[in-house]
Amino acid sequence: MRKIACLLAVLLAAQSLSAQQSNDERMKWWREARFGMFIHWGVYAVPAGTYKGYPMARGGGEWIMNRSKIPVAEYQGYAKQFNPVKYNAEEWVKMAKDAGMKYIVITAKHHDGFALFNSKASKWDITDATPYGRDLLKPLAEACKKQGIKLGFYYSQAQDWNNPGGSAARKDMREGWPNPDSAKIDAYTKDHRGHWDPAQETKTFDQYIHDVAAPQVKELLTNYGEVAVLWWDTPTNMTDEAAKQLQEPLAIQPNIITNDRLKRPNFPGDYKTPEQKIPNLSELDGRDWETCMTMNGTWGFKSYDHKWKSVETLVRNLVDIASKGGNYLLNVGPTAEGEFPAESIRSLKGIGAWMKVNGEAIYGTKGSPLKPQSWGRVTRKQDGGNTVLYLSVFEWPANGSLEVAGLNKKIKNASVIGTNAAVKFSNGGDNTMFTVPAKGTNDIATVIKVELDGIL
Repeated sequence: MRKIACLLAVLLAAQSLSAQQSNDERMKWWREARFGMFIHWGVYAVPAGTYKGYPMARGGGEWIMNRSKIPVAEYQGYAKQFNPVKYNAEEWVKMAKDAGMKYIVITAKHHDGFALFNSKASKWDITDATPYGRDLLKPLAEACKKQGIKLGFYYSQAQDWNNPGGSAARKDMREGWPNPDSAKIDAYTKDHRGHWDPAQETKTFDQYIHDVAAPQVKELLTNYGEVAVLWWDTPTNMTDEAAKQLQEPLAIQPNIITNDRLKRPNFPGDYKTPEQKIPNLSELDGRDWETCMTMNGTWGFKSYDHKWKSVETLVRNLVDIASKGGNYLLNVGPTAEGEFPAESIRSLKGIGAWMKVNGEAIYGTKGSPLKPQSWGRVTRKQDGGNTVLYLSVFEWPANGSLEVAGLNKKIKNASVIGTNAAVKFSNGGDNTMFTVPAKGTNDIATVIKVELDGIL
């Protein structure tokens, strides 16, 4: 019996190692990419955050149907004005690539249920409901393949305000909560216990999953070549049974990776998705993670949202995220005509200019092995038996001396990226002091490449 138990233990360990190796192989490109583009686009770009002359009270432009409680038939009327004749997939992909992004995730279907693709499972799609009448994802898939950019699809699986049943009241609303009579669940479900328009509640949630969601996921994974990512969203009231139906088509794309929003906690996916925030080190638990964030205050296009983050903030966010071992998925919300907002284009160009010089401090790096530094952030790579550190200096030292706390390894070489100017260094116990030029190469972040002798 002891021999059998030992053999079983060995087999289970081998299976676990094999599964981990398989996961590592699928995640390899994603971990090396570090930077991607999120695109929120749909019919909501037509009202652009305004309903009956009034701006939305809260939320992104993509939430206007819900926030304004627009009836189904009235909202579907916006589709007749959705005619993105200025859409150029080649230009979109090139802008992402020039910004240094390695992958794109686009809202194939957001919460309003509108599909940017030709779907046989619903007439509420680009080909049947709009004057444009052509699939928007096919040219994007072709452009991504041509330019070497990975393509992923966002899909709102459990919140659909147009396809019947997608937001219908559920009998299982209170299942799984420790106190089904608590005020907490009442508050949580306030906006999710049904639809404001009875026209949406002519089918059950199970019928919606079977008739619309599962078939559409299969269409997305069948008709557009390689799909690198499936980005689920808002698993409100999802059941394990519904999640299993949506997971089955994933077998079509054996190398696909998914996030953690299909159904918690039983369907954890491959990585976590903090939204609009960069986690502190204490919040990280060793899992892969990706911060998704807007450039201004909205995901979907809002004509009056001009609270744009500076290029400095966006680049430093990217460096901060990479220094903690995460990915940055930065959003663009195109107009109803199919154009990126001018401010987004300017920001992408600014990020691209920094990445063109300093991209090696981001791509393929891992989180910092050092304690947090007051002057900036640190990323690292392993080069054989040696370590390379990238010191992204936000606050350039006026006295010409940069102290790196915790760096006590022998240094082979140090230089400023972009100039290859050598940087002198001296070790003082647990810290190393670098003598740097009077000025950095970039006000956003100047990067010093430090090659160590051995592994840190």
